Amino acid sequence: MASLSAAQRLVVKIGSALLVDKETGAFRGAWMRSIAQDIAAIRARGTDVILVSSGSIALGRGILGLPRTALPLEQSQAAASVGQIRLAREWEDALAPHGVVTGQVLVTLEDSADRRRYLNQRATMETLLGFGVVPIVNENDTVATDEIRYGDNDRLAAQVAVTVGADQLVLLSDVDGFYTANPAQDPAARRYDVIDEITPEIEAMAGDAGSGLSKGGMKTKLLAARTATAAGCAMAITEGSGLHPLAALEAGANATWFTSRLDPHAARKRWIAAMKPCGAVTVDGGAAKALGEGRSLLPVGVTHAEGAFGRGDPVAIRDARGITLGQGLSRYTGDETRRITGLHSWETEEALGYSGRAVLIHRDDMAL
Repeated sequence: MASLSAAQRLVVKIGSALLVDKETGAFRGAWMRSIAQDIAAIRARGTDVILVSSGSIALGRGILGLPRTALPLEQSQAAASVGQIRLAREWEDALAPHGVVTGQVLVTLEDSADRRRYLNQRATMETLLGFGVVPIVNENDTVATDEIRYGDNDRLAAQVAVTVGADQLVLLSDVDGFYTANPAQDPAARRYDVIDEITPEIEAMAGDAGSGLSKGGMKTKLLAARTATAAGCAMAITEGSGLHPLAALEAGANATWFTSRLDPHAARKRWIAAMKPCGAVTVDGGAAKALGEGRSLLPVGVTHAEGAFGRGDPVAIRDARGITLGQGLSRYTGDETRRITGLHSWETEEALGYSGRAVLIHRDDMAL
């Protein structure tokens, strides 16, 4: 069974009902400060932490004095706009005393569906983590409509875990795991400690009910588990309303762990390797040697590019003899690549007329 103490990169999903009291609409500041202490302790041992935090609409609703009933789309978007500022400030204030810097990342479903935007999002998150920042991710509810939204943050959290290559995902919920039936309705319902495979029988046990402020139910959590585990990320569902919920999980609190037999990096490499290439680049001997040592591909090491590929498209990587070394996701189009072939990073801006990425294909986006 997975253990939180073993996580190298952790994504934590926090629902609206944990941040905002569903009876009074008051913000739960003491709870946020307690989980901030948990996060600081986890980061202190070298684990990257990404938070997927709901709460902007719930907070904005209270600030604007809107009713607690279903809101029209434009009022929801207005509440999100007002609440997002408050939410970001609360996270910053909670984590800053522990020396933790926060960054806000707002996304829509299109950021994952479009490969170019997906790679941009991944690069930004990797850079933030490299600087020791804790990204606070939320759906951009100010612009998202039903056609372009995730719809619930369980699904969003799983996609974020896949994007950043996390090895563990924790969904803080209003229940302490996955049960054979709804424990509120069936006293004989049994909680699973570990689920190694999401079978049709497991799917049939999931209910639809969510809490008053959240949109997701157990079915959305199963979908999240399927997405995460397929990418090599173990996932836990645990009760999160008490103080220090992550410390409690680490100490053995009730939870259901969905296991994965894959490594997240290996799963990503397998996904990239299975793509049909849209073009190809030829590299010189020095670049081929660098790739073999686990480095990224720089424009200076490319001697030729062919194909009408776009940013984010898979391209084959060949050596001077024409032998395919592997393939990766390009951070430049085919036309851009041909303009910067053989150039050092400081020369690419002049050739393109604008500042671009330092690498052509990042090592994390490459399968050799």
